Amino acid sequence: MCAYLWGSVLKVVILNNIYILISQQSIQQIQSRIDIVDIIGSYVKLKKRGTNYLGLCPFHNEKSPSFTVSPVKEIYKCFGCGKSGNSIGFLMEHEKLSYGETLRWLANKYNIELEETETSPEFKIQQQAADSLYIINNFAKDFFADTLFNTEEGRDVALSYLKQRGFREDIIRKFQLGFNSSSRDDFAKVAVAAQYNKEFLLKSGLVVQRDDRLMDNYRERIIFPIHNQSGKILGFGARIIKSNDKAPKYINTPENEIYVKSKILYGSYFARMAIDKADECLLVEGYTDVVSLHQAGIENVVASGGTSLTIDQLRLIKKYTNNLTIIYDGDNAGIKAALRGLDLALEESLNVKLVLIPDKEDPDSYLNKIGAGAFTEFIQVEKKDFILFQLEIALRDAGNDSTKKSVVVNQVAETISKINKTAEFTRRQDYIKQVSEILRIEESGLNALVNKFIRDKITKDENLTAKTEININAGESLTDKQPDEAFNLFNKDEIHEQALVRSLIEFGLKDWDEDQKVASWLFSQIEDNELDKMLDNKLLVAIIQQYKKWYNEDLEPTAKSFLYGEDQEMNKVIINIMEVNTDISPNWKKHYEGHIPTRAEYFREEVISTLNYLKIRKIKRLIAENEQDLQKATNPEDQLIYLQTQIHLKEMEIEITRQAGTVIYK
Repeated sequence: MCAYLWGSVLKVVILNNIYILISQQSIQQIQSRIDIVDIIGSYVKLKKRGTNYLGLCPFHNEKSPSFTVSPVKEIYKCFGCGKSGNSIGFLMEHEKLSYGETLRWLANKYNIELEETETSPEFKIQQQAADSLYIINNFAKDFFADTLFNTEEGRDVALSYLKQRGFREDIIRKFQLGFNSSSRDDFAKVAVAAQYNKEFLLKSGLVVQRDDRLMDNYRERIIFPIHNQSGKILGFGARIIKSNDKAPKYINTPENEIYVKSKILYGSYFARMAIDKADECLLVEGYTDVVSLHQAGIENVVASGGTSLTIDQLRLIKKYTNNLTIIYDGDNAGIKAALRGLDLALEESLNVKLVLIPDKEDPDSYLNKIGAGAFTEFIQVEKKDFILFQLEIALRDAGNDSTKKSVVVNQVAETISKINKTAEFTRRQDYIKQVSEILRIEESGLNALVNKFIRDKITKDENLTAKTEININAGESLTDKQPDEAFNLFNKDEIHEQALVRSLIEFGLKDWDEDQKVASWLFSQIEDNELDKMLDNKLLVAIIQQYKKWYNEDLEPTAKSFLYGEDQEMNKVIINIMEVNTDISPNWKKHYEGHIPTRAEYFREEVISTLNYLKIRKIKRLIAENEQDLQKATNPEDQLIYLQTQIHLKEMEIEITRQAGTVIYK
């Protein structure tokens, strides 16, 4: 997340869930020092080809290089897999860093001291709370580890318990496991003596208040620190050692400024590189499952903490891989827990497999029972496709009941409909074919049912309630009648919208005349409330508005101003706009004598023609709207107003068309 507070010229980035304000001067220092060839060259062997560099793409396997780096435009592009971006985007993608972490990485590389500035009172309170919680959690982590290894109760009760469970000391230290004694307030007393704030101690969940006295919350429990992506302690999971029917088996940190359970996967800090390397994430339920598998050399594993998978957890997995294998207990509860996250995983385009542990075991106990090698082989052999497994379970429950079977057909069709991205069409069709064979129904019928679910979801999401709404992608008109070809063309064409942004970014700081720049002239031609009506792509509207904001602050924006922001969607749009090949072929010089004009020499003509095109498109739409209102009008006075409006709009269209040197036929 980032925001620009241009009154103070500051950028706000959330780094490790802390609000940090880095001055724009620091960010500009980083931008000015970035050498994209140097940065990407550290990961990819690059060879110079003309003005660009070429290498093998680090994001997909290829034998012939299609990965191009442009030092002039400061962007990279793979023509094999389609990945593109700038230096910051490359580091975020390749190293799985956040935007704030990437800025710090670059600042360290180029020995730039980051200037961090004070924020608003609200941000400052949040930042202080987050800082305080991190500090307290780190203190607690050290206290619990010391209690585990250096106290009699810790060694005799907790350490011996962990070793009986098969955990080696090196893996215990790696995951920074700890122990809190059976005493009522050992940690509370030490924390208060160290002058930690009572409010934050309570917020951390490490202590509770009883009769105006702070008491330990995790008494006689094994402590599992929970890390964020950079290794900081977000919170804790505390597992009871002795059996106690009245006490919960696990106690977790309550949600606060830094601990949000739905966004956390236990073990992700230790697993992230292994997941990336294996191109697969193994998902288990419990903390001990993760620790046990790591000890066995299976490091690409994380835990959901026993809760249903959330969209944020799935997106965290997708940062590293598209392949998710869920390993859950084989009982009914385990099966239900696994199936709960299926639809969300499919919507995130994850390839999901399922492994069920037999014999009422969990991954930890089953691993210890059969050994690491056999367990790894078991996972590979027993992987089941998630959708087909769901179908198998549903059919087993339905038995011979035809009514229940029809419900199963609808359920599986709805599940398959979650695979609704264009790029996954083949995958969806493959499922339809397999499922229709299993159910012994017509493939065409199932395909139609799946498509119905897809259409229903699109209709619901887009809330298509108004008949007059334009569907830009389909080229539908404002009226129920067939639009004329010119109007349809104007609706569908986004090239000129991009051209306006390109003209602004490339030529905005050039002199339009003696008194103003191109940007000044362009903004004088477009009212703020007109922009939304002229451009359909709202991201392009946002880019123009951001440019205007910077320009009015005398910041002289360029493509770089957008390329090094955190908004990756905006970055991609700018990169795509910059990718347009406007270079003149060297062969032209063989057939054309003299100087060959460039776009830069005819920038005024390009700006005017692009703007006029969009103005004409806007007028065409207004004409269509007015025609519709005219058809509906029954009052003679209203009809006269609409007729006069129509004449005025037509005159405007003719005038702009004349200026543009274009004729649009009705």
